[in-house]
Amino acid sequence: MTDPAITPELIEAHGLKPDEYQRILDIIGREPTFTELGIFSAMWNEHCSYKSSKKWLRTLPTEGPQVICGPGENAGVVDIGDGQAVVFKMESHNHPSYIEPYQGAATGVGGILRDVFTMGARPIAAMNALSFGDPAHPKTRQLVNGVVEGIGGYGNCFGVPTVGGEVRFHPAYNGNCLVNAFAAGLADADKIFYSAASGVGMPVVYLGAKTGRDGVGGATMASAEFDESIEEKRPTVQVGDPFTEKRLMEATLELMATGAVISIQDMGAAGLTCSAVEMGDKGGLGVRLDLEKVPVREENMTAYEMMLSESQERMLMVLKPELEAEAKAVFDKWDLDFAIVGETIAEDRFVIMLDGAVKADLPLSKLSSEAPEYDRPWDPLPAPDPLADVPQIDPIDGLKALLASPNYAAKQWVYEQYDTMVMADTVRTPGLGAGIIRVHGTDKSLAFSSDVTPRYVKANPVEGGKQAVAEAYRNLIAVGARPLATTDNLNFGNPEKPAIMGQFVQAIQGIGQAVAALDMPIVSGNVSLYNETDGQAILPTPTICAVGLIDTPDQMINDAPRDRHVALLVGETQGHLGQSALLAEVFNREEGDAPPVDLAAEKRNGDFIRANVEMIKACTDLSDGGLALAAFEMAEAGGVGVHLTTDDTATLFGEDQARYLIACNFDQAEALMIAASQAGVPIETVGRFTGDSVRFGTAEAPLDELSTLYHATFRDIFA
Repeated sequence: MTDPAITPELIEAHGLKPDEYQRILDIIGREPTFTELGIFSAMWNEHCSYKSSKKWLRTLPTEGPQVICGPGENAGVVDIGDGQAVVFKMESHNHPSYIEPYQGAATGVGGILRDVFTMGARPIAAMNALSFGDPAHPKTRQLVNGVVEGIGGYGNCFGVPTVGGEVRFHPAYNGNCLVNAFAAGLADADKIFYSAASGVGMPVVYLGAKTGRDGVGGATMASAEFDESIEEKRPTVQVGDPFTEKRLMEATLELMATGAVISIQDMGAAGLTCSAVEMGDKGGLGVRLDLEKVPVREENMTAYEMMLSESQERMLMVLKPELEAEAKAVFDKWDLDFAIVGETIAEDRFVIMLDGAVKADLPLSKLSSEAPEYDRPWDPLPAPDPLADVPQIDPIDGLKALLASPNYAAKQWVYEQYDTMVMADTVRTPGLGAGIIRVHGTDKSLAFSSDVTPRYVKANPVEGGKQAVAEAYRNLIAVGARPLATTDNLNFGNPEKPAIMGQFVQAIQGIGQAVAALDMPIVSGNVSLYNETDGQAILPTPTICAVGLIDTPDQMINDAPRDRHVALLVGETQGHLGQSALLAEVFNREEGDAPPVDLAAEKRNGDFIRANVEMIKACTDLSDGGLALAAFEMAEAGGVGVHLTTDDTATLFGEDQARYLIACNFDQAEALMIAASQAGVPIETVGRFTGDSVRFGTAEAPLDELSTLYHATFRDIFA
């Protein structure tokens, strides 16, 4: 098969701008082959090179005494004591999930699990953060069903519990849903595996499933906006097989125990190209590949197709040659492909051979180091207009409006499709704040939370970025965990538009301030740009996933309110209704500023909660829906009513930050008030958990009536 001629149209189809193509010509001193064009396209697209975001990602705090490995590897690694480490990361599979919801979401889960076990960690927990369009939009129901089924189908078969996440709806996601997948695993801190190749003449080994034509060009597709040609992009979506992935994990972990692995890399975006280049570049070596040795499942595959395929369940490894037989025996046992497909070389070259013909010969380091890096122009967002008056409403009517929205209704219909208890270490299942997993064989537990409020970020990216981190922090604190570190998934529109780039830059500024103040460094992450269809961008959605440690069971807060428990509110209430859930759901208004985030108050109030866990029976942070929704959700979880003394709209539904609602016994309430006074922490009694109704001031409704609405809403819309 002859290669097509390199034309301006072909260059544009590969996502390369004319000046970027000129840079390629300058580097190699000639016109590239078709395979070389594909390799440059894969390595230099936004999804792989981070060319619009690198400048700003470097400003994020990524270090701390707890951090073993920060950004730049397959996943971040954080010390949890006793010679153990938690390995975790979040990544997007947005574009594929919109084109083909089931496989897009399923392979998103598969990819993030591989990132974790490639580091030598056994996955113990998964989460996902999902953003969909208007529930009434004709495509939303299909997307929700397909994505949820894909996540469950892959994760359940693989055998990892899903312990948390988010599901949101907004018309801004009508043309571009977001599927952000998180995974965490456990490893011995002294047995972490990295991707940098070392040693000249070492075998480069292909592991796992065979290569097909699925996903060819997937990374380039994920670095472009959508338009009316979206259906043509369906072949760029990968196809997953969770049972093969399960075998791949067991084989990989067994292989690592043999001592045969020098370096190892997941084949994710841009497949064989990206994995080989990253391993060589990090080790300062070149790589030669002989593609006729690559296990394939389709006939007559070209070098271009093999290098750019994103077929799933594959890894690339540099192997100690003297242990080749032991390594191959492991993969034979698990009925997986094991093929030596090349070697490391001393020269700075990336040489691709197929049946004796040279298909590519490029300076390997230039594929990474010479990738374009842009300092794109950005506009600071103007301050939002002040919020016009919000009238007083019947507070029970306000609560019912929130419970009747799929944004704030119970998400059991989603979580019931996920296996939340596999491996038998799940302490706290999704839907109640942070998820908790026991660290098997120890007294420790790990807590996980995923958070962002996109409407805040759109109104005020700096405060919205800070708030996403602060809410993840509070969710960990509310279960008694000590926050350790974070991973991020930064989902934005087209960075070539200064307004969108402004959202990105300012959100990063807010995130950086918050992770520094709350001692939660960013140790891994992902950037997903060009989330637009026909020029309409999504809401800026910088998802933050946080991981925390609970040292002993008696530090955990994992109970529910009981009859006659006192309701205490920690933190200061100003009644901030700008960009609030109430404003959006009751008044159909998205107005005003995001709530300001006082990071010193967040830290102080969080430290107070953790210092007094023995007196706290149940706890939740206050976020969307304010005190009213938090009080209802706590009461509903405990099967007991709640009576709050106020019926003021702003007091009940305001979304001021740095606040928690606590349930405790009367004598403990008194002791907590004294302790808070000594610590300079605002605290007040706001009511009591009792009876079988929800009462705000004099407005009242039966708990079971509200509970029925809360649990029926989501199922009625999407089931």
